[in-house]
Amino acid sequence: MSKYVSKIFVTVDVLVINNLTNEILLIKRLNKPFKDCWALPGGFVDENEDLEQAARRELFEETNIETGKMTQIGAFGKPGRDPRGHMISVAYKTDLISNQIIKAKDDAKEVKWFNLSELPNLAFDHLEIINTIK
Repeated sequence: MSKYVSKIFVTVDVLVINNLTNEILLIKRLNKPFKDCWALPGGFVDENEDLEQAARRELFEETNIETGKMTQIGAFGKPGRDPRGHMISVAYKTDLISNQIIKAKDDAKEVKWFNLSELPNLAFDHLEIINTIK
């Protein structure tokens, strides 16, 4: 009997909200796919890694942000949402903690705050993810 190997990957995305300004933090992607496009901070879950810990790790690796409470807001897995293959993303929401030094790191070319009513074109299905909290 052959061993089944899944071709589905799990990722995490994080919505960082500044409730005082009604803004969301986005990164400009450094790499393909969607190089130079704006996206939510996030990335692949490592083997044996907890989902929320993956979200915290990716957020820190890309934006230098450490955060408090995270709330899971949904799972997004429509085939075709990522050109690299079938990816299922578990999305989290968190509020900005004051006095954070935000800077682009790792896979992020740039980080910037955007008003929720004036978002740029976004990579993947990130607009759909953001719209779940509006």
